[in-house]
Amino acid sequence: MTLALDRSSPRPVAWLVLSTLLLAAGGCGKSDGDKRGAKQAPLVAASPPRPHRFVDRIEAVGTARANEQVTLSSPINERIEHLHFTDGGFVRRGQVVAELAQAEERAMLAGAQADEQQAEAQLRRIQALAGRGFATGTTLDQQIAAARRARSAASNARAQIADRVIRAPFSGYASLRMISEGAIVATGAPIATISDVSRIKLDFTVPETALASIGAGRPIVATAAAYPDRPFRGRIETVDPVIDPATRAASIRAVLPNPDNRLKPGMLLTVSIETAARDGLAVPEAAVVGDGADRYVFVVGANGKAARHRVQVGLRDGGLLEVRGLDARAQVIDEGVIKVTDGAAVRLKKSGPAAS
Repeated sequence: MTLALDRSSPRPVAWLVLSTLLLAAGGCGKSDGDKRGAKQAPLVAASPPRPHRFVDRIEAVGTARANEQVTLSSPINERIEHLHFTDGGFVRRGQVVAELAQAEERAMLAGAQADEQQAEAQLRRIQALAGRGFATGTTLDQQIAAARRARSAASNARAQIADRVIRAPFSGYASLRMISEGAIVATGAPIATISDVSRIKLDFTVPETALASIGAGRPIVATAAAYPDRPFRGRIETVDPVIDPATRAASIRAVLPNPDNRLKPGMLLTVSIETAARDGLAVPEAAVVGDGADRYVFVVGANGKAARHRVQVGLRDGGLLEVRGLDARAQVIDEGVIKVTDGAAVRLKKSGPAAS
């Protein structure tokens, strides 16, 4: 189809161009308006800061040690005849743990005892003769010395036998047995380790700046990786009077009761010491934002707009953060903070965990 225009009359062409421009402008204006109308204020949750009890704590890591522990070793080179303990078995104080060969020493003891009996009998006879004047004082003195030598020889034989009988110095649990009967042990060779774990000594270090808050008798709470849900409670027993000049730290020894023997020597324990407690206002950690060294929260005003408010922060406890410089009635945004800017309008959730 061919459209014929009158070139002498420009009015139809002008109206056509004007109509096209108006339609385009009207369409663009409606689209921008729809977009602006669709953009809503961010939805957030807000609640006032809650009162919370904060506790100052000193945290440290310590090593568990047995209350008493000793490694029993052989005092001589000898063969082991008998072992009287089992792997991890309980032994009582004075109980025989091991016996070394002692046949030669027993034979020596028998001879020494015979000499002792003979010397004692001869001494009694000379004493009787001296009483009647038939023995001189020199003879009596010589026999007294002979009797003493015989007693000393017998005592020496008994001591050698005692050295071959190894006893537990205190009650405790024996280590795993690493030696067998019939083995030849050298002087100083370990035979068994006895550990008293009825209570545990916990050694740890703290900075010298914390010494003002720590002293003998202060309670502690320790946790072990083996029992993460069970705290072990005890008390500080000793504070080392000497500070390590290299680390500027003080060594602390605490004692933990261990009635069920759960704690073992060598365990790594986390120590917590409460030094002070105070009540303060707390907000969720997610409600606090940082700007360099400063910390802020967003507070919803009566006009429905968010205002950035500077605060001072303190301790953390269970997802809560201590804040100062904040009104107790302020509505602090604790959900959706990332979508909020200073002075922007916000919409509050009517219900939810944060609001409740």
